Amino acid sequence: MFFAACIGSVFAPEAAPGGAAGSAAAFLRLCDRAGVPITVPGELAGLCCGTPWQSKGYTTGYRTMASRTLKVLWEASGHGRLPVVCDASSCTHGLEQLPDALPEPDRARFASLRFVDSVVFTADHLLPALPEPRRLRSLALHPTCSTVHLGIESALRTLAAAVGDEVTVPDNWGCCAFAGDRGLLHPEVTAAATAAQAAEITAGTYDAYASCNRTCEMGMTRATGRPYRHVLELLDEATARSTEVTP
Repeated sequence: MFFAACIGSVFAPEAAPGGAAGSAAAFLRLCDRAGVPITVPGELAGLCCGTPWQSKGYTTGYRTMASRTLKVLWEASGHGRLPVVCDASSCTHGLEQLPDALPEPDRARFASLRFVDSVVFTADHLLPALPEPRRLRSLALHPTCSTVHLGIESALRTLAAAVGDEVTVPDNWGCCAFAGDRGLLHPEVTAAATAAQAAEITAGTYDAYASCNRTCEMGMTRATGRPYRHVLELLDEATARSTEVTP
């Protein structure tokens, strides 16, 4: 089952030729193209991975959202039978941490819930069934802090390599310091954190720029002046059949 990240709705996707619909829409199209059924329960509206509450120190709000979200995901996933796939790495990481906000009895109850980032799900289950991608010559890739925490950087690189002949991860890559809303409230922090990486990126030219988290994409776009997009959006475009209309 698919749990679309809030940040994909709050922040519009980066502009792209022919328009852009964002990572959630791209993921659903990839599932359809690969012949993999996916369910999107309607009762997920208004729920959240809890990261905004946790990062602000709003303990009561965090526990409340954790309880609401996990109860719905528990039922929607068939008590853990289906994996819960999310399309933003920081939100996948947040979902994994949600049970820790609850009392022990509830924590044990939800222990069988499985959270999978869309990058991993796509690399493992969709990529082998997709049409051969139309490849770009070069792609600049920005892993995120959450891909490191989740241990999914290899899956991200796999998808990037499926799209681009030459994939470059800057030697100076690191945290973009956008950190939810920090980059909006304190842009100077993001500017300082990304200075070395931005200099490395802007010294060259690439056919596309990719990451796997909307706010990180925004931070890197701001830092470099280059359009960073979710890698699933690029894969979606690269595997679309000529008869399909995207987005």
